[in-house]
Parts: sequence; C-alpha cells; structure tokens
Amino acid sequence: MNHEFTFAIKRILFDEHYQPADNTRITTNFANLARGERRQENLRNALKMIDNRFNAMAHWDNPQGDRYSVELEIISVEMSLQGSTQSFPSIEILKTHIIDLLTGKRSAGIVGNNFSSYVRDYDFSVVLLEHNKQQAQFSIPDNFGELHGKLFKHFVNSDTYQQNFEKPPVICLSVSDNKTYFRTENQHPVLGVEYKPNDTSLTEHYFKKMGLAVRYFMPPNSVAPLAFYFFGDLLTDYTNLELISTISTMETFQKIYRPEIYNANAVAGKCYQPNLKNSDHSLTQINYDRDERSRLAIQQGKFAEENFMKPYQTVLEQWSANNANR
Repeated sequence: MNHEFTFAIKRILFDEHYQPADNTRITTNFANLARGERRQENLRNALKMIDNRFNAMAHWDNPQGDRYSVELEIISVEMSLQGSTQSFPSIEILKTHIIDLLTGKRSAGIVGNNFSSYVRDYDFSVVLLEHNKQQAQFSIPDNFGELHGKLFKHFVNSDTYQQNFEKPPVICLSVSDNKTYFRTENQHPVLGVEYKPNDTSLTEHYFKKMGLAVRYFMPPNSVAPLAFYFFGDLLTDYTNLELISTISTMETFQKIYRPEIYNANAVAGKCYQPNLKNSDHSLTQINYDRDERSRLAIQQGKFAEENFMKPYQTVLEQWSANNANR
C-alpha cells in the first residue's frame, strides 16, 4: 500500500502579544521567550534588537537608522496521513517580512531561519542517547536522520510549500563549540567574511540528509560566524534585504541564547574556536532558561516517540522505503 503524507500550515504573528499554543514546542527560541512574568518585556526587547540590527545593516538611504521593521510569523507545519483525520505537529520555522516604513511597502523575507522538529528531538534525544548507552565510545546509529531528512524534503517539494513560499528555506544556526573555524579571503557585502570549519559535524551530517548545504559567514559588526543551511546558491538566490532579515533575526536570538559566543566582547579572529565557557561576554536584558530548554528537548523527543514513531512505525518504514531516492 502506498501511503502519502500531506501538510497543513498554520501562521501565528510573533509580536509582543504572542502566547505559545498548547502544542507548540516550548524549546523553540520564540516560545521560550514568551513565558514567565517578563514575557512581554522579553518579546518587546527582542523585537527591538532585531529592528535595530536590521537598520544598522541596511544603512543605505536610511540616514536616521529607522527606515525598516521586521515582522515575524511563526509557521507551524502539521503532517497527516492521506485519508486520516489525525495530524502530528512536525516542524516549526519562522518567516520574516520586511516593512519599509518610508514607502509603506511590505515584502517577503526568508522562510526558515529558526528550525525545530519533533522528529529531530526524537533522533537526538531518544535514538542517539539510547544508542550510545551501549557504546564504549560515541557513535552514530545506522540510518540516523534518514526518515527526518526524507520528510523534510517531502515538505519542501510539496504543493503546500510551493503555494505558500516563493523561495527555498534558509536555516540559520549557531556554530559548534567543538570545531575550529578558519577565516577565508571571501567576503560578501551582507553575509560578511566566510569561515571554513576544520571538520564536519553531526549537525552538518543531519542537515545534509535534509538536502541542505552549509556555509559559515560572520556578518559586518558581528563577533562570531553563523551557520547558514540552504538549497541552491545562498549568495545569489536571495536579495540583500532578505539576507539581512535572517541575520538580524537569528543573530538576536543567538545573542540571547549563546551570549558567550554571539555577545562576546572579543571578535572572532583568523582561527576561531567558539567557547560556551567564555566569561568575557555581555548579557542581554532578556530572561532565558537554558537548562530548562535542554531538559524539555528530551520530553519532546519522548512525545514524538509515543505519538508518531511508535503508532506509525510500519507506515513510516513503508513510506521511507518507497521514497528511497528522495
């Protein structure tokens, strides 16, 4: 029997009034900010940081540094088996929109940016942990990330994606603290200076299964490179303002979540190793509980196991086999 998965998209505006839905992955960057007594202040401060960074980068024809504002939309992707009335929350990403306050024009930015997935939580917080309990030294299970990669590519190639988004996604993550990055001579006016890592990482390996290539750039006036995962050609497929919308959004999140790297007081040099124990950094005025976020990733991996992987195991195996070349 040939099973097929279909997708449905829900959109929620990410503004100072945002409140996470009950089924939102609460480890997601934006959801984590929208909790606690200072939730509205957190959100307001983060959004202001994004706008300020965008205007600092888009400085041409912008003498007062206040021409643009970034509007953010949370895209929740639900997946269901054709013919089934049940759906499973599979992916959450962010869509940026660029508001030109001078002309009143609102234009699409980039979709992707932040990336979260219940199946990825399952892979990293259940499969990988269980596998390595039995191992003398760390190793990766066979077929690790295969199903997740096929599901993601299936979504990006789906009619649902094509009808809702004009361009392929770009996902922007922090650099790995167990790799060394070397500055190259290549420089882009918006993305900045390109860095090359000394080795591949598990994250690179995992995202490659999703069909994504990666390049590392340190934008102007940043202190550390960011990892950009993309399809196609990152440097020519997107406009400068589209790229700036991603940089300003994701660098702001990283300053909050990884201040030791992205709010460090020293700029990355020619040879750079990120350090999460770096004490020479500044904190933002935004509350964030990193320990809680790590703990919840395991809970959400278990949720995926109980509500998706186990009930649909046979279907998923058949579907994956039928889509071997995806």
